Amino acid sequence: MAACGANADVRRPVRGIDVVIIGAGHNGLAMSHCLAALGIDHVVLERGEVANAWRRERWDSLHLLTPNWLSRLPGYRYNGDDPDGYMSREEVVAFIASYARASLAPVLTGTTVTRLQTEGTGYRVSTDRGDWCCRAVVIASGAFNQPVVPRLAADLPAGIAQLTPFSYRNPSQIEDGGVLVVGASATGLQLADELQRAGRAVTLAVGEHVRIPRVYRGRDIQWWMHAAGLLDQRHDALPNGPDDLARARAVASPQLVGSRERPIVDLNVLGAEGVRIVGRLAGVRDGKALFSGSLRNVCALADLKMHRLLTTLDDWAAACGYADGLTPGERFEATHIAFSPATSLNLEREGIRTVIWATGFRPDYGWLAIPVLDRKGGIRHHGGVVDAPGLYVMGLPFLRRRKSSFIHGAEDDARELAAHLVGHLQAQSRRYRERMAL
Repeated sequence: MAACGANADVRRPVRGIDVVIIGAGHNGLAMSHCLAALGIDHVVLERGEVANAWRRERWDSLHLLTPNWLSRLPGYRYNGDDPDGYMSREEVVAFIASYARASLAPVLTGTTVTRLQTEGTGYRVSTDRGDWCCRAVVIASGAFNQPVVPRLAADLPAGIAQLTPFSYRNPSQIEDGGVLVVGASATGLQLADELQRAGRAVTLAVGEHVRIPRVYRGRDIQWWMHAAGLLDQRHDALPNGPDDLARARAVASPQLVGSRERPIVDLNVLGAEGVRIVGRLAGVRDGKALFSGSLRNVCALADLKMHRLLTTLDDWAAACGYADGLTPGERFEATHIAFSPATSLNLEREGIRTVIWATGFRPDYGWLAIPVLDRKGGIRHHGGVVDAPGLYVMGLPFLRRRKSSFIHGAEDDARELAAHLVGHLQAQSRRYRERMAL
């Protein structure tokens, strides 16, 4: 059992335990399940409720991008009557909450971590409900705690409303007028599609993106990625090592929509709906939005990468004998780009009253008082093992495998990191016994 050092503040309630897990989303709960199976005493601290981000920080129509049959956690999996569907926001909340109950996870809700620091040979976790001293900590607070809003947002005219995916809920909250959606990964694509269908005049600013079909040769694209083992690729097995890993961790979410009808929704579909497609938002000056002129090249590169992936899947299917049971391989039309896409728009003249920043997310480590952050504010780690003994992180993109950021990716990561954590505790106990024997 951990004990705080002599400099502990005796005025605050302090409890000791082997491991503290920060965050009761699916990653924290997966780690809790694995530690419980290994007999490790632990607690899970959650600032809100179980699956809090899904409850409070998601728009109404959001669905998972992975089919239900792929939703699983250690000792638990989807067992509903729609395996080929895609869970809604409410269904994801119910799935994760049910898992917490089934696994008897020791969760303390309504407990906000305010500081994490080293204490003796372990850690002190300060919260608004007292402190915990422990031998190891697992940070499972999520990779998407804060929306990324570029600095140029400050240059927008004062009368334009600005939203992020955290504050957007549905089209009814958007005031009359046009909407500029900035970012064309999964989030931006879905919001642009929803708003255009609701009768809004939407402009979509497109930067680098990942284009893939929802269905390929009669199977969901996630079936292909799973069956071919592409999502199981490990962080320590990339051909060019750290350079490849850094690029893979920065890849945006693919242009997919989770819907039982499994439609393909890409820039071509949005353009046909009436969405105006422009390049990456590069600046705002004198009430004008300025866009990059590289849209055509960006889209051509996304098309090229998509067809390379499809060729890889075709080759895998042929080599494994799957090809005979599938529809023939196909290739998709190139992204249609206007001959001369707009490189600037007068926001007032175009009637754009709202900007939605679908420009990515980042974790929030404002409470982390341990020098393990890199120059970009990310945690330095090696497959989830942080550069501090006894400190671990879960749920980051490509943590240990390409699937790490998906719900089903938590299972393997949690089991391996739990085993490493137990090894750390055992080594720590052994060193303590050796010191006492001297």
